Amino acid sequence: MTTVATTVSTNGGLAFYNKVLEAVPQGERLRLCLQCGACSGICPNGFAMNYPPRSIIAALRADDFAPVLESDAIWLCVACFACSNVCPAQIPLTTGVLAALKNEMLLRGKAPAELQTALANSRRYGNTLGQSPRKRAEWAKDLTLPVPIMAEHKEPVEVLWYVGDYASYHPRVQKVSRAMVRVFQAMGVKFGILGPEENSDGDAQCLVGEVGLFEMLALKNARAFDKYEFKEVVTTDPHAYNTMKNEYPGLGVSFPIKHYTQFLAERLDQLWPLLRRDQKYRVAYHDPCCIGRANHNDIYDEPRRVLSAIPGIELVEMPHNRENSICCGGGGGGMWLDGFSWERTRTRTSEWRVAEALSVGAQVLAVACTYETPRFDDAVKSTGHEGDLIVRDIAELLAEALGSG
Repeated sequence: MTTVATTVSTNGGLAFYNKVLEAVPQGERLRLCLQCGACSGICPNGFAMNYPPRSIIAALRADDFAPVLESDAIWLCVACFACSNVCPAQIPLTTGVLAALKNEMLLRGKAPAELQTALANSRRYGNTLGQSPRKRAEWAKDLTLPVPIMAEHKEPVEVLWYVGDYASYHPRVQKVSRAMVRVFQAMGVKFGILGPEENSDGDAQCLVGEVGLFEMLALKNARAFDKYEFKEVVTTDPHAYNTMKNEYPGLGVSFPIKHYTQFLAERLDQLWPLLRRDQKYRVAYHDPCCIGRANHNDIYDEPRRVLSAIPGIELVEMPHNRENSICCGGGGGGMWLDGFSWERTRTRTSEWRVAEALSVGAQVLAVACTYETPRFDDAVKSTGHEGDLIVRDIAELLAEALGSG
């Protein structure tokens, strides 16, 4: 059988095909594309792309790839894994085809300025926000009980909590981190954080094709982890969970890791008696891409079990849920491309999600991702629904139910 590699040779096609082969072990599946269009149809921004996933592969097969490299449509991809999830040929679109094209665009200097700034911050400061590493644990300094920083604690812990960039530096997400501390402390969990030794997990850097930067960040985190004794890593960041579970092992870095909703769902017998304050809310839960359909992580039931344990909560489902959840728009570099995306689409997926939550009568949009509280807070305001819907991380709802929120 003639393969794509032997039928493309000009206009950058062969070079791109080889990039896909290098990026993922299943890259050869690219030649199995049926041109069914499922990938393009489910893409949240596909309507605004002149080269959605199906068209990228078609251009490659037609040996007419140069126009793809002239288009900036790839930066509308938010790496939500929806295309990979529905592909009948199981082509690694998100981590293979799309990441390889983003890498090619970066090499050609064709990345939006906002994204380049985030990547430069990652190289210089170890975080995408350009903040000093020395300030990474400042969010915890005023808490009644101190948060153990591993370099100072110098004792084994049950949980090494990977906090992440936004949960460490963004004022809105810092509230979530403080709520998580209260939950851990109420449960008697022996935990610690890396503080200044923690670096960006590298998920966004990996998915925009900055492989070298991803590897640098991952190995820095691995060296920090290796210094301490712990039973498992727990993270409040789905992006960190996904990349540490699925990408770090390719660098020889492996350790037990759970998303915090998994960790809590396993300990509901311990947590439930502590939840004494009723939260009389009608709650719609938003499934984050990176603990759901990304790499078939399939963390759907655990967050719902935790929410259902909170007294007074009535859990309702939005039309798009579980593997069909609508991306908040923040993944794959999307956090830094809102202006770019708005200019080309005149819409925001976060606003679609707010509309869905309201359509089922939700009073609270519950989230479990460090990107989502600020994104959905902004969407509630931009759609004029302040007072109609509030956004809360599951950790915040738990802290309120503890009577400590």
